[in-house]
Amino acid sequence: MPTYKYSAVSKDGKKVSGVMEGFNELDAVAKIKETYSIVLQINEVKDKGKAAQFLSLDIGGNKLNDKAFTLMCSQFSVILRAGISISRTVELIAEKMTDKPLKRVLEQVAKDVEAGRSLSVSFAERGKKLLPVTFLETIHAGEEAGNLDTAFDSVSKHYSKQSKMKGKVRGALIYPVFVLIIAIVVVIVLMVRVVPTFTAIFDSYDAELPLPTQMLIGMSNFFRKYYLLMIGVAAAVALAFKLYGNTENGRTNLAKLQLKLPVLGNIAVLNGASQFANTMAMMLNAGLSMTKSVTITSRVMSNYFVSQEVGKITAKLEEGHTLGKSLRDANCLPDILVDMTAVGEDSGELAQTLTMTAEYYDAELEQATADALAKLEPSILVFLAAFAGFIVIAIYMAMFGMYAAM
Repeated sequence: MPTYKYSAVSKDGKKVSGVMEGFNELDAVAKIKETYSIVLQINEVKDKGKAAQFLSLDIGGNKLNDKAFTLMCSQFSVILRAGISISRTVELIAEKMTDKPLKRVLEQVAKDVEAGRSLSVSFAERGKKLLPVTFLETIHAGEEAGNLDTAFDSVSKHYSKQSKMKGKVRGALIYPVFVLIIAIVVVIVLMVRVVPTFTAIFDSYDAELPLPTQMLIGMSNFFRKYYLLMIGVAAAVALAFKLYGNTENGRTNLAKLQLKLPVLGNIAVLNGASQFANTMAMMLNAGLSMTKSVTITSRVMSNYFVSQEVGKITAKLEEGHTLGKSLRDANCLPDILVDMTAVGEDSGELAQTLTMTAEYYDAELEQATADALAKLEPSILVFLAAFAGFIVIAIYMAMFGMYAAM
């Protein structure tokens, strides 16, 4: 992602400077204006300096608890509909909140609202590093429209659905990998600890060992001699992938590769379509402009390549192109989603069309996840069964040969 060096004027009138990443200059300016009202100058940095490289790294911090966050939004919606004031509502939810990062933000927001500050502005300032941008923008739009309870209800439903889908996708990706790792550990233990106990017996066998037994002993000797080296190589490869993924080209290429993987690639594509349709529908229903909605949606896309391509669409929208045509030119989302977007634009019902399209892709994603698990689990089990069968056959063939020679 390009990096821009800028100078701006802070709220207290002081001139400040810094660096900001953005899909393009317009996106970078929009991000800067979230903090500073006036941007004096902005220029793209061709060669990233140390500061920009540091900013491009993923730095750990407080992580948003999806369940606690969804519950908080639901509580806001219910309490506000009961007619309780905003300041009292924030205080009540802050008192009952058990998630520490959210509780800290709510306590600060409660003081701000009590002092007369806007709820959306306070959330944006106090929870900027924790709360999703979709939440902040939706609440801001709801506050301006005078329907905060509806805005909180919309966010609650959106993130509740997203959390469930995220859990299913994570399960489809993590569970097979976990089982495969366990399988590899079991194989190493068998080769290093179990098989050598039989090897000592086979060494006293004068006749020629069966081919499967010779293969098993050779594999066991290889593992015993080089298992530490194999672990070191695996760790080095994992580290190399991590470092490569921290670079701009590496992150983009790995994101493209994710979309092309067998079985799992289809899940990534459907997940991207679901995220786009759901987020765009919520942003448009909240009353945000098309350009603003696309910009926010691009920031929440989990696949980096798709996120970049969607982010670049804002420039085409500024030039007067339609969203449907811009998506078709980007060629990063499924054709059905692009076609439905174009139909929604032509009919003037884009938000409703995207909502229906989101439901379709949610169902497709759920089915694809179930199919992936149904395909991956038997494959791993068949591999384990075949390997275990090979070990048993190799050992028993040698033992039967020994008995026959006695």
